[in-house]
Amino acid sequence: MGAVAAAPDGASPMDATAAALSTAARVLEESGEHVRQRRTVIDANAELRERELVKLASLSLAPAEALRRRDVNDPTAELTAEIAVAVLKVAVGRWTNGPVEQPMGELLDDCLDVLRALLAGRGAG
Repeated sequence: MGAVAAAPDGASPMDATAAALSTAARVLEESGEHVRQRRTVIDANAELRERELVKLASLSLAPAEALRRRDVNDPTAELTAEIAVAVLKVAVGRWTNGPVEQPMGELLDDCLDVLRALLAGRGAG
């Protein structure tokens, strides 16, 4: 997770991880139609949905390790990485099921804003 490592020294674990999410959003956007088609196939097949969940579970390993290398303690690194994967999953779901013209990065930012509001105790409802 080069984007996590490249985040400014004073960046919070979530801000450092958000940089990596932004990089992922750009990559996904470049493959837009393929990602949408892939999502449709996965959604239609229970076995593929199960495999996708396994893949998503392992996706948090790299950002958690990158955060540990930034001297973030284990619970914080693990929770931040897991939350980042959840944010990415929700943003990708909204992107693949929403209007084609809505940029993935925008949806990702919206999800991060909702998360920040929730963590601040404001909810976003």
